Amino acid sequence: MSDFKPASASHTVMTELMIPSYANFSGKIHGGIVLSLMDKVAYACASKHARGYCVTVSVDTVDFREPIEVGELLSLHASVNYVGRSSMVVGIRVTAEDVSKGVVRHTNTSYFTMVAKGEDNQPREVPGLLLETEEELRRYIEAIKRIELKEHYRDAFDNERSGLNLDAQLHLLEGRRCQLAEGLFGQEGRRTDK
Repeated sequence: MSDFKPASASHTVMTELMIPSYANFSGKIHGGIVLSLMDKVAYACASKHARGYCVTVSVDTVDFREPIEVGELLSLHASVNYVGRSSMVVGIRVTAEDVSKGVVRHTNTSYFTMVAKGEDNQPREVPGLLLETEEELRRYIEAIKRIELKEHYRDAFDNERSGLNLDAQLHLLEGRRCQLAEGLFGQEGRRTDK
């Protein structure tokens, strides 16, 4: 498959009214509801680009910038920012609108990596991405940088973890809110948050 599709062809907007049953115990919209909606819009966007079934393989940095209130209109804007052979990075921007005041707030941004699946449930190739605007070019390059940083972090952490000597790292606990149980590494149940 060597065809290319513009990002605009799969741009997807999903809007939903935030109802009381979506609220958590503090009366704000539950984060799990927002994550579920983000997953749905990522699926719709990726499936439009891939022309078929897609699955979520990773979610990068979901930051809840501001709480979302019951009665607000939540809009999730999704676009394919990057395309690999079978994978796509879908960028999602979430806004909450207080319709009575006409105030729109940016509440979340996240990046979902989706993979297209064939009828055999194996990854399948997707169309390339035709970049038509400077903004799309910026998003594509940022996605490459995010992928590189994620790989670098994973490799660095794996190296740290494989050579981790717990006894030699006990100094990292100083000032932290933990207490070592008596007998753990020869400790006498000392506190670390003094």
